[in-house]
Amino acid sequence: MDDGHTSLTFAQLYTLVQQQAAALQARHAPATVFVDDALGTIDQMVSFLAIITSGRCAAVSDPDWPDAVRQSVQSAFSGAPADVETPHLNSPFYIGFTSGSTGVPKGFRRHHQSWTESLRICRDTFGADAANCVLAPGRFSHSLFLFGMMLGLWSGAGVVVQDRFSASRMIDTLRSGRTPCLVAVPSQLLVLLELTTRRHIDPIDGVRLILISGARWMRERTSDLQALFPQARIVEFYGASETSFMAWMDADAHAPPQAVGRPFANVEIDIREPQRPLGTGQIFVRSPMLFMDYVGLAPDQTAAVRDGDWLSVRDMGYVDATGLLCLVGRENRMLVTQGKNLFPEEVEAVLITHPEVVNVSVQGVQDAIRGQQVVAVLEIKHSESRVRPSSAELAALCRAQLEGYKVPKRFMVCTDWPLTASGKTDHPALAALLQQHTEINPCLHTLH
Repeated sequence: MDDGHTSLTFAQLYTLVQQQAAALQARHAPATVFVDDALGTIDQMVSFLAIITSGRCAAVSDPDWPDAVRQSVQSAFSGAPADVETPHLNSPFYIGFTSGSTGVPKGFRRHHQSWTESLRICRDTFGADAANCVLAPGRFSHSLFLFGMMLGLWSGAGVVVQDRFSASRMIDTLRSGRTPCLVAVPSQLLVLLELTTRRHIDPIDGVRLILISGARWMRERTSDLQALFPQARIVEFYGASETSFMAWMDADAHAPPQAVGRPFANVEIDIREPQRPLGTGQIFVRSPMLFMDYVGLAPDQTAAVRDGDWLSVRDMGYVDATGLLCLVGRENRMLVTQGKNLFPEEVEAVLITHPEVVNVSVQGVQDAIRGQQVVAVLEIKHSESRVRPSSAELAALCRAQLEGYKVPKRFMVCTDWPLTASGKTDHPALAALLQQHTEINPCLHTLH
C-alpha cells in the first residue's frame, strides 16, 4: 500500500490494524464509528480496516461536506446502539453516503457478503488482470475508489493511492509498471488524455485492465485511450452504491449510446411495466451484492425501491435485441413534453460530447402548449482563446442524434455551477435558478 510518501507492507498494515482495533475494543466504541476524513488516504484505510476488524461498522464521510451537513449527518448516528455483535457474512461493515434530492447525504449500509461477492465476481469476470496491483487515484469517500483500494488488498497484489488527484503522478505510476489495474472515473481519464497529448507521452504498455464507472464514459474517446494503453482491456461498468455491480461491457466507440452492457453472472435484471416502442420500464435487479438499508437521515424520493429480493435505484431502461441493457434515465427526472416522455440524461449525454461543454443539466420549464419546454443549462469551458458554441450549433448536434421533441428549445449558460455535497451536479438547484432567471441571478444567461 503506497501513496507516494508512505508505504506499508501487508505485515505492517496488519500490525497497525490490530493495534487500532484493540484500542476501539478497550474504549468500548459504539457499533458505528466514523473514519476521520481529515486523515490521509492510507491512514483512513487503516482506520477503516481496524473498525471492521473490531466487529464494528465503519462510516465514511466526505471531507468536502459543509459543517452544517457534517453535523446533521453525524448527529443522526449519535443515538445509535453501542452493542457490538460478532461479525458474520450478513452483519454490517460499511456505511457510505449518497446525495438525495435535496443534496443532503443519505447513508447506505452494506454487509460483508455484498462486498465479498463484488470482489469475487470482479475477479471471475475479468480474470488475473483484476488481481494485479491497483491504482485507485480518487477519494476514500467515493465508493468506487474505496472498492478499488479493497480489491488490491483483497487480491494481495497491493494498491497505490493519491491523497489529491494528480494526472501527472498518475502517469508516472502507470509508466512505472507497478499498477497494471486502473480504477477511474471518466473525468480523470479525460484529464489524463489531455496531459499526455500536451506532453507527447509515448504509449504505456504496462496497463492491462482499466475499469471505468461513476459516470457515462465518452465513448468517442475510446480509441484515444486505447492508443495510450495499447495492452489494456478497457471496461465500462454500470452500478450504484445500493447495488454494486449490475452490468458491464468492453468499451466500444460504436456501441449504442444508451447501452451499459450485459448483467454480471450473479445478477438478474427485470424491466418492470415496459412501455412501447423500446420496452422501457423501471430497472430492477436481484443479486447477492445488494445493500442492506438506509441509515441515519430519513431517505427521500430518490431512495431505492425494494420488492422482496429485487431492488431498483429508480433507473429506467430496456434490454435491446442483442441482450444489452440500455439506460434511459432516472425516473424522478423524467419530463413530459408534447405528450411524450423524455429523460434528461439522454439529451445530456449528447451535449456533453461537445468539446466546449463541461457540465449539462436538462430541465423542464412549464409551457402552456408543450406541457414542459426542454431547456439545457450548460457550464462552458473558461478560456479567452475559446469560442463559445452557439445555440444553433448545439441544437444541430442534438438533432443529429435525437428525435425532434428531445431537442432543447433554449440553451442557458450558468457561470457558477452548483454541486451537491458529494460533488455531483445539483439539478434541483439549477431548476430553482431557471425559475428565477437572470433578473435575480446574473450567473445564468441565455446562449445565443
